[in-house]
Amino acid sequence: MKVTKAELGTVAVKPEQYPTTGLPEFGLAGRSNVGKSSFINKMLNRKKLARTSQRPGKTQTLNFYLINEIVYFVDVPGYGFAKVSKKEREAWGKMIETYIQNREQLKAVIQIIDIRHEPSKDDRTMYEWLKHYDIPVILIATKADKIPKGKWDKHCKIIREVLNKDKEDPLIVFSSETAQGKEEAWNTILAYMKK
Repeated sequence: MKVTKAELGTVAVKPEQYPTTGLPEFGLAGRSNVGKSSFINKMLNRKKLARTSQRPGKTQTLNFYLINEIVYFVDVPGYGFAKVSKKEREAWGKMIETYIQNREQLKAVIQIIDIRHEPSKDDRTMYEWLKHYDIPVILIATKADKIPKGKWDKHCKIIREVLNKDKEDPLIVFSSETAQGKEEAWNTILAYMKK
């Protein structure tokens, strides 16, 4: 898909603040610092629309990015080692749960995983939780430029096995440096929009 327009449309922490356009939405989940912002920026052809940060836990709200006025990417707070209080993390958890479990416009969750490492306990918990609620998942194995192409299959096999991946869920090798997987990711998203 050619992105001609992209903007941060809405920032929300509770349902009454969500957009009311009825457009399809794709949630973005991933460990803090896994490269969610870089993924968004690469997919939308923007350098700094989603702010990348050296400090984990920067996203503390649901950020709705409106793309070509036809679809939203919804960036949710990263899970894992964000340096925030337990109370704050629990509030985020509730906010994410409320959104994912109840949002009719949500077509799938794009879960971003670092291809270089075996999925973490948090990655597994998130994936299992999404599957428990019958949420379709598009897995993005990012940072592919950091390992030789010949090792991609081996690393993807580890991801599939550790997550006990559902056959229905796509697994796309991606790099925000080289745009590897960008077209495949857009084609997958467009296919899910039609479901």
